[in-house]
Amino acid sequence: MSATQLHGVIFDMDGVLVDSHAVHRQAWRRFFQTLGRDVLESDLDFILDGRKRTDILRHFLGNLPDRALEEFGRRKDCILKQIRFQITPVPGAVRLVRELHRCGAVLALATSASRSRACSTLVELGILNYFALVVTGEDVLLGKPDSAIYCLARDRIGIARQHLLAVEDAISGVRAAVGAGLDCVGVASHESPQNLAAAGAAHVVPDLASVSARDMECTLQRCHRMSRHVGAGHS
Repeated sequence: MSATQLHGVIFDMDGVLVDSHAVHRQAWRRFFQTLGRDVLESDLDFILDGRKRTDILRHFLGNLPDRALEEFGRRKDCILKQIRFQITPVPGAVRLVRELHRCGAVLALATSASRSRACSTLVELGILNYFALVVTGEDVLLGKPDSAIYCLARDRIGIARQHLLAVEDAISGVRAAVGAGLDCVGVASHESPQNLAAAGAAHVVPDLASVSARDMECTLQRCHRMSRHVGAGHS
């Protein structure tokens, strides 16, 4: 068996499996308006970086008590539910998930979203049964870019990290995956390829439309060849 064979893939959700950033941006904007807060469009970029809901609330509203965080979180989620019909699959994502599963890869989700939204999204995409593991922001204390969510997914999936790839579209997500010792494929759907690479993405693609399971395995093999070359250079 090849030492660099791909055994598993850990996917982010928002921006990787579903094109949800514009809808989330709209929901957060409406939520802040209910509080009489005008938030600059440039400031809303913070919500697209894979953060937990509580981290976003604290970023904009300060160090609120837990009860207020829960209440504001429910209000924002209610707004999101009203417009989530606008969320669509990322082109190529569902096909890639099914192809990887068919090839025997174990799939996991590592998302800052709530468990209910994560599972309902996978159900809507028709791919819940393809995922052996779903890890959400509710399972960790610290959100991305902290590596906790990817460390948890990596440990629970039970596959050595040299046989795993992560797929992310956000700088904080890439940093979290790399912090967990994972090679990461960056999807430049809303972030620049240069920024994703600078964050540590081993390979960057413009989208998933033309990415195959074989491409993913080749990426992992290339990562390991590079790491061996770097290691040899420092020996």
